[in-house]
Amino acid sequence: MNRKLGLLGLALVFVGLSGCATMSGDECMTSDWSAIGYEDGARGYATDRFGKHRKACAKHGVTPDFAAYQDGRDQGLVEYCQPGRGFNVGSHGGSYNGVCSVNLEADFLDAYNAGYHLYSLRSQVSRASSSISSKEHELEEIEDLMLANGVALVARETTQEDRILLLADIKDMAERTGQLEAEIEDLYEVRARAQVELEHYQVVIADLGY
Repeated sequence: MNRKLGLLGLALVFVGLSGCATMSGDECMTSDWSAIGYEDGARGYATDRFGKHRKACAKHGVTPDFAAYQDGRDQGLVEYCQPGRGFNVGSHGGSYNGVCSVNLEADFLDAYNAGYHLYSLRSQVSRASSSISSKEHELEEIEDLMLANGVALVARETTQEDRILLLADIKDMAERTGQLEAEIEDLYEVRARAQVELEHYQVVIADLGY
């Protein structure tokens, strides 16, 4: 058993380490570094991405072609640093790594910020809905438990000591029920306001052409 667990642990470590590498040995030896650079640039990766490639390929005795990589990355960044891409990245909650050139960054950031604000508004609505669902589920569970305790309270076989404990539990659950009902009501109001703001903002960005 211990040997099997040890082998499993080694396997997991190997998977974890291999998952950290950006490229395999075959990829390092056969890659077109200009194409790799273009792909990284088009995805908006920061400059440290090349260092990760270099580290991965060093294990296989391969030195990446930095000049070719950088040339490709510059071309890929032109594709990435467009307003449409900026809006898409922002609206999905992605991060911007400060990779765009000065002449492209202003328009990219305007679009990215517009998209990220949309993402934030959607997230507010989603978080409120999730909290409502969670609290309503808790409320249902408490109400079921209170009902069960109420049945036990009037049962003949219930002792006086148990009745005292049941009454205390019912009192605590009644207080929690009141708290949950108030919290749920507040959350419905929060979600309604966020939904209105989201719908308004969706009209604004549609007018902007996003």
